Amino acid sequence: MEGTLTISQRLAALQRRRATVLVALGLLLLLVVVVAVALGAVNVPLLTSARIILKRLPLLGRLLDATWSPTEETIILSVRLPRVMLALLVGMGLAVAGAIFQGLFRNPMADPSIIGSSQGAALGATIAFFFGINVGWGGLSAVPLFAFAGSMGAVILVYVIARSGGRVSISSLLLVGIALSSFLASIVSLLMVVSEDRMHNIFFWLMGGLGTGNWDMVLAVLPFVVSGSAVSIFCGKDLNLLLLGEDRAAQLGLEVERFKWLMIGVASLVVGAAVSVSGIIGFVGLMTPHIVRLLTGPDHRYLIPGSILGGGLFLVLADTLARTVIAPNELPVGIVTAFFGAPFFIYLLKRRKRAII
Repeated sequence: MEGTLTISQRLAALQRRRATVLVALGLLLLLVVVVAVALGAVNVPLLTSARIILKRLPLLGRLLDATWSPTEETIILSVRLPRVMLALLVGMGLAVAGAIFQGLFRNPMADPSIIGSSQGAALGATIAFFFGINVGWGGLSAVPLFAFAGSMGAVILVYVIARSGGRVSISSLLLVGIALSSFLASIVSLLMVVSEDRMHNIFFWLMGGLGTGNWDMVLAVLPFVVSGSAVSIFCGKDLNLLLLGEDRAAQLGLEVERFKWLMIGVASLVVGAAVSVSGIIGFVGLMTPHIVRLLTGPDHRYLIPGSILGGGLFLVLADTLARTVIAPNELPVGIVTAFFGAPFFIYLLKRRKRAII
């Protein structure tokens, strides 16, 4: 009985710690969003920024008087808030996709670009730039539309090539994804060399950035990130089963092949939507789930929500730094994430090497 009580106490303490981590991430995310909206080339007082946002909320907005200038309201609501919300959604999407892939491949170094999704998006966007396509739909220009189409096309192609005997093995999917990513990257490089006058636009899109963020982009990405996050949270228990191995998961009642298709499809849709509006932003899907895993443990019922919150937090911070560190100019946010992500990736490599030895 004493041993059982001790185990129960440990489990209760672990549950409290996990809940504390999630609550802390949520509160910190709210604070960072308000601070990010206030900071910029033209600083708006923090309290004023919060009041401008709250003024737009139903019921609560009626209680606040508009004591700020129209210019400040325009800066907050039309320029900074949509960009911050876009960074929030893109970070959430990349992080939840990273958590899915790391659980699916049972590898903490897996990344959303692992099956060609990011490079497919890069090729789609490059084609739009190269041919000067100006079509649009739903408030979006050709670049995000072609990027999304390229991302999903690459994923479907990887599926078709890796599929054998009605099954798609994880190892085959990984190898085909890496090979296809390299091939697509070479096509992108070729188009950049040929299109001298448009190379600048292609180059900056590939570096990742949120400077063109607007409410149309936010609304375009929102349903993919929300639905993908909801499905992944719901499937957290099944991802835990998959950590035991495919054979053991099947013995416990999981339809492994159908589940892999579902998870890879969900992650690919989220990544495709995120990359289509932001360009290639690396390391968010690699770093965030790994750090959250250190705080909550490998249980995907907590790892997935933590990664969603942590991914949004990380990219909002990175984008805020990108647009303020050399204001009024700004850095591509992909440079900032790489600045932190590359050393972290090296750390993971050295840690895994020591574990193998």
